[in-house]
Amino acid sequence: MAERKGLVMVNTGDGKGKTTAALGLVLRASGYGWRILIIQFIKSGKGYSEFEAAGKLPGVEIRATGQGLIRPGADRTSHREAARQGWEMARDEVASGRWDLIVLDEINIAMRMGFVDPDEVAQLIKDKPPSLHLVLTGRDCPEKIMDLADMVTVMEARKHHADNGVAAQKGVEF
Repeated sequence: MAERKGLVMVNTGDGKGKTTAALGLVLRASGYGWRILIIQFIKSGKGYSEFEAAGKLPGVEIRATGQGLIRPGADRTSHREAARQGWEMARDEVASGRWDLIVLDEINIAMRMGFVDPDEVAQLIKDKPPSLHLVLTGRDCPEKIMDLADMVTVMEARKHHADNGVAAQKGVEF
């Protein structure tokens, strides 16, 4: 069997399902006995049932480094510091060679907000171990990152039940 070629996959766009798609890949990889790490940027790790479930899968480790929702006009200093700590962790873990799949959840948002430099992410992609699969999620992925990726999926919002006054529902949005 040929040596595995680690892919860089990006899930971006304004539509729902970027993290959910990454978690589908996590489910599949866990079924093959892979070692999987999910690092959450922005999200605090609290109140996300999908991560509660994913954390019970064999071989899956989840580390939340974010502080949760960033409100407009709020001081972003602590969010920036948390994202930088998450970034340092991501660099160390990618270089470690311990993982088959790493998901950097909402890293695209961290880049958009200026918490993580897209040039640093680009260098991480170029330097990652050849067999490591790497998934980057979140809206507004920089073009330079998409250009380096092997696969880019753009989630497009065409219609959403919230537009008709239907509130977020347990098991669907959270």
